[in-house]
Amino acid sequence: MKKVIVTALAMTCAVGVFAQGTVAFNNRVGAGTSHVYVGGNGTQIRGNGATDSPAGSTSYAGLALIGASGINGQYGAATTLAQLLAANGAGQPESSLVPSLGTTTFRTGGAAGNINLITSTLTGVPLDSPAATLQMVAWDNSSGLYPTWTQASVAWTQGLIAAGRSATFTVNNIGGNLNVPPDVEPGLTSFNIFIVPEPTSFALAGLGAAALLIFRRRK
Repeated sequence: MKKVIVTALAMTCAVGVFAQGTVAFNNRVGAGTSHVYVGGNGTQIRGNGATDSPAGSTSYAGLALIGASGINGQYGAATTLAQLLAANGAGQPESSLVPSLGTTTFRTGGAAGNINLITSTLTGVPLDSPAATLQMVAWDNSSGLYPTWTQASVAWTQGLIAAGRSATFTVNNIGGNLNVPPDVEPGLTSFNIFIVPEPTSFALAGLGAAALLIFRRRK
């Protein structure tokens, strides 16, 4: 009987040690609305546009909303994934953020560019933490090869898929035993996913610039 009690206490302590805070991961709520776009010719775009709430001045002209083309296929609502990265405390550097538990998909029609609500568990952020620094990431998983950001981020840097990161933001009163999971809006702002230009393109551009410089010096 004593062994059972000791084991139960040990398990309870272990759960307490590893328990992590939660947030409501959604980019369309009463407090605000942001969107995720695709395109941009290899350029990162961040910030709210005119159709967001609160409205901003960032232009997404010529870019498409995720899910606008339907459910399946490249940049479809069900084949584009989103996840949160997090670190405990306000104003943490982007390099310190780690993937949280839980990925979600996008919506279609008038809600294109918005994700389906999930409760995200923030890795390394304690229950009821006063604040956490968050960042939303999204990526094309139409191939089915990249179900997590850990895998997708590598493919993105290799120019294999489109992906992107929002600006970092702080959320207060993280969910736990005392706090309900807070919404990530209105701190979250719009951004785009894009394909990183191939390294060979950068190399050729660099060689071209070097050759031009040498030519000018000889003249």
